[in-house]
Parts: sequence; structure tokens; C-alpha cells
Amino acid sequence: MNELNMSAKLFLLLGSANAALAVILGAFGAHALKARLDESLLSVYQTGVQYHFYHALGLILIGILAMNLPVNIWLKSSGWLMFFGIILFCGSLYCLSILNLRWLGMIAPVGGLLFIFAWLSLFITILKD
Repeated sequence: MNELNMSAKLFLLLGSANAALAVILGAFGAHALKARLDESLLSVYQTGVQYHFYHALGLILIGILAMNLPVNIWLKSSGWLMFFGIILFCGSLYCLSILNLRWLGMIAPVGGLLFIFAWLSLFITILKD
């Protein structure tokens, strides 16, 4: 498999797996956590689920673009930044809400920056094509 197809497949796999995980975690929050978390922590958890799903779709978009555009450092960076943004931003919000560890809130902005850089990398990819 050539580099183009490998990058496309990788980001399509990461995106679809994360979309499924976001749905699972959303259902878990709606059914198992609703009675256990106060309103503010449930809201934090739901924010994590929303951003998780949005950026899973972003990874799928990157995979589709990798099938149609020349793969370059900007496109690959966009995918990896988005993936690690999911881990840091969404992961910290999940842990903060479930474990009630407020200090984890300091990690979320780093993940948010990764999301911003991912979208800007995607912008540069398209601009350069």
C-alpha cells in the first residue's frame, strides 16, 4: 500500500473508532452517569463527548482528503494533532467529571490548542494544494 493510501486508511480508522467511542461514552453518560454526577460535572462530561465526536468526524475528513490530495506534512500533522487533541481535551474532561479531579481541567486547554493547530494545519494543506 502506498503512502497516500496508508495515511488515508490510518486517519479513517482513527476517526471511525473515535466516533464509535464517542457514541459509547455519550450513552454511558446519559444512562450511567446522569444520576451520579451533579449538573456541572455532567455538563463537563457532555462537552467532552461533543468535542470527541466533532473531532472524530474531523479525522474522517482528513482521511478522505488523504485519498484525494497529495499527502504532506501539514495533512499528517493535522490528523495527529486532532487525535492527540481528543486524548488530551476530551480525556481530561472525562476524567475531571468522573473522578472530580479539578486539576485535570488544566490539561484541557492544551488539547484545545491542539485542536486549533489541527484545523490550521488542515487550512494550510488545502491552501497549498
